[in-house]
Amino acid sequence: MKCIIQRVSSASVSVNNSMISKIQSGVLILLGIESDDSQNDIQKIVKKIIELRIFPNEKGQFDQSLIDIKGEVLVVSQFTLMANVKKGRRPSFTSAAEPKIAEELLNEVVNQLRHA
Repeated sequence: MKCIIQRVSSASVSVNNSMISKIQSGVLILLGIESDDSQNDIQKIVKKIIELRIFPNEKGQFDQSLIDIKGEVLVVSQFTLMANVKKGRRPSFTSAAEPKIAEELLNEVVNQLRHA
């Protein structure tokens, strides 16, 4: 499992000019699921996302987590994070989970984040 975590003041996802989801202050997560990812990986990544101290306090020091600021989370599936570009010019996605499995694991990540 790989993710990119980006702090945001707001973020949204649109498909065909139709807004699917939006958040205010919090994090945007681009999440890639590998074929060997498990429930244990989900628990680790969820814990890391909600406890990562990447938000500034009143002194500007980065010591607050998503929990501390009561921030929101927007998760976007991003299988391209699994790209292997070591050989040639065409990326290989062989380590990426099959779409159905990736969707199930992604939904579980979202569910656990909702209840964290």
